[in-house]
Amino acid sequence: MELTLLGTGAPDGLPRPGCPCAACAAALGREARAATAALVDGTLLLDLTPGAAFAAARVGRSLAGVRQVLLSHPHDGPAVEVPAGLPQPGRVPDGRELALLTGHRVRAVPLDAPGTGYAVTGPDGQRLLYLPPGAAPSGLDGTGSGGPPAHGGPPARAKSRVGEEPRVGEDGSDGSYDMVVADVLGRPDALARLRAAGAVGPTTDVIAVHVGHDVPPGPELHRRLAAAGARAVPDGTTLIVGVYEDVPDVPRRTLVLGGARSGKSVEAERRLEAFPDVLYVATGGARDGDGEWAARVSVHRERRPASWHTAETCDLVPLLKEDGPPLLIDCLSLWLTDAMDSVDAWDDDEWAGSGETALRARVEELTAAVRETRRTVVAVSNEVGSGIVPATPSGRRYRDELGRLNAGFAAECEHVLLVVAGQAVSLRG
Repeated sequence: MELTLLGTGAPDGLPRPGCPCAACAAALGREARAATAALVDGTLLLDLTPGAAFAAARVGRSLAGVRQVLLSHPHDGPAVEVPAGLPQPGRVPDGRELALLTGHRVRAVPLDAPGTGYAVTGPDGQRLLYLPPGAAPSGLDGTGSGGPPAHGGPPARAKSRVGEEPRVGEDGSDGSYDMVVADVLGRPDALARLRAAGAVGPTTDVIAVHVGHDVPPGPELHRRLAAAGARAVPDGTTLIVGVYEDVPDVPRRTLVLGGARSGKSVEAERRLEAFPDVLYVATGGARDGDGEWAARVSVHRERRPASWHTAETCDLVPLLKEDGPPLLIDCLSLWLTDAMDSVDAWDDDEWAGSGETALRARVEELTAAVRETRRTVVAVSNEVGSGIVPATPSGRRYRDELGRLNAGFAAECEHVLLVVAGQAVSLRG
């Protein structure tokens, strides 16, 4: 089954008409995107957008063979003129299936937002899921309208993707789609739901469409998508459904560094928001009576996906040794505070006696657990070495030990990021 993306942008396109933002200003050449529309085997058109016929002609395709036009979402603005020879656009009712004379089958997937998703099965059995902007499948239970059949017990961890491998369907095949075309940036939780249901597996080619100006085009766009196990392609690209295209592996271990209010926690959360059942490990504790701290914690909780779980603990080594879903550790600097408290490292005499040795042993135990872990880990830590030298011996001690901890932890990670003013700079990976 062949898929040609006549457009890959948001409904308003990219750049957005009249928008002066930096992302729109940089959306030039291959980074400019028309509203998303997809042509399947030259016979099925998913979403009719302005200029679809010209877009097809520019990449050597014709719409003359199109026998069905399906709309996936409400189209705002003036009605789009239907090119001569094309059938009138329609929509398949949720849960119903449409069989085309070409051998394609199209099933309507119910969504949690206005619109309809389409699961397309080609004549040779390849499976494609196409979702509209701002929407995720609803009712995902592995056997219902949200995805292919899924059965069996908990699957093993996928080698090249975070999370679970697809479950096995009744026909003996795995339960995942060959390709998913979706609003990965706007609704990363849709991808998480599909992964949890087994509808997206290690070999599913995830293509981001409906791309708007919320993420700067170019390297930043592709970096964010790679972290979700997805990719973007230019308008006019033709893809073969079922032929796996290698996407950079999602790193098993990532360290995100940054100063205060740099955006490091947001960056860390963003790296796992497209995956289900993440365990958020909060090392700061509750701090009863501290209203400002409670407000910070509340903001973090409201930002996390509902499918995530939280553990408030500094006992990281057992979690790293266990099998389980991805860990997001926020943050190592508070873990170090707790570790220094436990060995009384703030006292000069204790530090000179056994405190330093005891703390180094704790750090070595942690980094060894990171080295040996089978779980996906994203950890956050403060980068404090570039600021003012603390005025007290204990302050300088903490700064130095945090620098050593960060360096030791980073040495065990495939990917290390430094976040400055909300911008992530890759130091490794």
